[in-house]
Amino acid sequence: MTDITLLLRNRWSPRGYDPDHTLSAEDADLLLEAARWAPSAMNLQPWRFIMGLRGDPVRARVDRFVVGHSDWALDASALVVNICRSGEDHLEVAHYDLGDAVAHMCLQAEALGVHARQFISFDHQGLSQEFGITAPWTAFTMTAIGRPAAGLEPTGRQRVERSELVWPTD
Repeated sequence: MTDITLLLRNRWSPRGYDPDHTLSAEDADLLLEAARWAPSAMNLQPWRFIMGLRGDPVRARVDRFVVGHSDWALDASALVVNICRSGEDHLEVAHYDLGDAVAHMCLQAEALGVHARQFISFDHQGLSQEFGITAPWTAFTMTAIGRPAAGLEPTGRQRVERSELVWPTD
């Protein structure tokens, strides 16, 4: 792991955020710009985002739908709803492309000195109704972005061995 870029090596997903940290509108724009430049099959770009920054009316609307095991996300500086359009192409790559766009956003967050954590535990139906998200669009995941809470540090990041990533071809 020591040979990969620091941006990837230092990336981690905190489960707690500094409730006083704010993300500037300029930084939020950079996050969206990073997602905009993600690769996309046939250039479909089947992703859209709802960006809710701490203290803005959009964020207040998004917060109501963070439920279950994701209440830690409410302290994040930004909550981003990750939306994809699927079922319109024969390759069915929308979820893959959305994941790539969100990964770009997460790496841009690292470059800005903040951290991102994706999650799926939210009221999908309620949020979709609130923001008028209808088929073929789907609110798929959310991303919490901000500065980790005091005292939180990455511990014991574990991944499968590199040898396990390669499918056997025998």
